[in-house]
Amino acid sequence: MKTARVIPLLLSLSIGQALADTPINLSHDASPNAHVSISNVKGEVTVSAWDRNQVQVTGRLGDGAKPLAIEGSNSSMSIKVESAGKSGWLNWGSDTSMGSTTLDVRVPKGASLDVDVVSAPMNIDGIEGGTIKVNTVSGKARINARSPSIDADAVSGSIELAGSADRVNLQTVSGDILAPNVGAEASLQTVSGRIRVNGGPWRKLNLSTVSGDVQLSGGVAPNGAYDVDSMSGDVQIQVPSNLSAVIKASTFSGDLRSDFGTVKKPEHGPGSDLQTTVGAGGAKMNVETFSGDLRIRRQD
Repeated sequence: MKTARVIPLLLSLSIGQALADTPINLSHDASPNAHVSISNVKGEVTVSAWDRNQVQVTGRLGDGAKPLAIEGSNSSMSIKVESAGKSGWLNWGSDTSMGSTTLDVRVPKGASLDVDVVSAPMNIDGIEGGTIKVNTVSGKARINARSPSIDADAVSGSIELAGSADRVNLQTVSGDILAPNVGAEASLQTVSGRIRVNGGPWRKLNLSTVSGDVQLSGGVAPNGAYDVDSMSGDVQIQVPSNLSAVIKASTFSGDLRSDFGTVKKPEHGPGSDLQTTVGAGGAKMNVETFSGDLRIRRQD
């Protein structure tokens, strides 16, 4: 009697698992510089570049998701994981019932990407020449590419860049920003995440943080604009010995130290500031903290 009860239960579990683990195998011809949009609420997204003029999608489709398709033309297409439940205001939470979907996407090397995920980690590798735009809530975003432009927004997930990018716009709330090779223009913002960035020489750099610490290394282009603002996070800046810029730096209650110029402190009250011209000047560096410590160092 016990066996008679267990067998149907095992069969139902097996069928349920099979339905929850549907394999994906899709392909679509693509132009060498196609624009590909990818959206996934739960699971993982991996995008890899290859030498074919084709987009290929493999992986596993989560239970409760609509059948997946590659929609659009050879030059612009989308891959979107959607709930099979009813949509609308009365069913706004239907996506929570979906199982995790894993997407492995192959795209041409020159493709441009627009990737949106919620709780899914994301990996992008091998793109050369296309632009990249990424939005994530709690998933970590890793991007290894050579791109003219990378835009990435995250809430609690971190953003890690490898390769190189001429222009970046990176924003997080509590996630870290790690980027070892940022080109001529950079906009970097975080609330409590750490920022570790190397690059330059920057024509334009804007960096702001509330409580996250900053380590920034790189030069400033002739006539470049360099602005760093921190509330309570500590800021460490390294610049090359051949720097040519006007430096203005100040802190309200933090400790300010610099290898360039002379730091001045008021006779009464907190705070300190620095204003000096290095080399021929030209570029402008403005650095401010409220309570965070500030260090400006000369690279050996």
